[in-house]
Amino acid sequence: MELKSQTSTPRVFIVDDDTQLTAMVADYLRMHGFTAECEVSGDRAVPRILAARPDLVVLDVMLPGKDGFTVCRELRGAYPGPILMLTGRGAEVDEVVGLESGADDYLPKPVSPRVLLARLRALLRRTSTAPVPEPGPVRVGELTVDPARRTAHLRGAALDLTSGELDVLFLLMTHAGQVVTRQLMYQRLRGVEQDDIDRSVDLRVSRLRHKLREASGEADVIKTVRGVGYLFTVS
Repeated sequence: MELKSQTSTPRVFIVDDDTQLTAMVADYLRMHGFTAECEVSGDRAVPRILAARPDLVVLDVMLPGKDGFTVCRELRGAYPGPILMLTGRGAEVDEVVGLESGADDYLPKPVSPRVLLARLRALLRRTSTAPVPEPGPVRVGELTVDPARRTAHLRGAALDLTSGELDVLFLLMTHAGQVVTRQLMYQRLRGVEQDDIDRSVDLRVSRLRHKLREASGEADVIKTVRGVGYLFTVS
């Protein structure tokens, strides 16, 4: 499944049963150049999103029918675009489970429309298909990542990575043999300053390690440099 080009108005699909909040957020996003489509039911969300092919999805955790985690996991097999989850304020377990389900980012509720707009723009910058100069594929050993095509291959076999995981891998591979600080990773991957409480980048690295280990059957190529960041090793 391919997303529509973002050279036109970016399209966001919001799944949330708080109709008052959703209407306010959707109107705010429309005022700032987006088109917005909404759904209140988790049971209807997946087929509607796959049919609409939006540029991004905003997904609440608590939904009637299927919950947001289930919707996110079902989407990940067929929807390559970024997913931002809305979690309960202070509910760290929701943030962790959401990211492990394949979400690319999260925000606590009640959500500020201005903050949501900034996060969506950051996600769009990371995954834009607009015809702007794109970095070429990078290869380290038997692993290749093509950021323009949003693909990763190990020994010629495609890896099933989320958009966020692919961005982490590309960043680390372009700095292979060098330590990439967590501060740089947060700036590049999320467009925000490093927050010691926010573990979203660390969770992406953890999931990526697991997938690479399963695909290769070998030891981790991503090493943790305690208190600094991560290192993609070169054999």
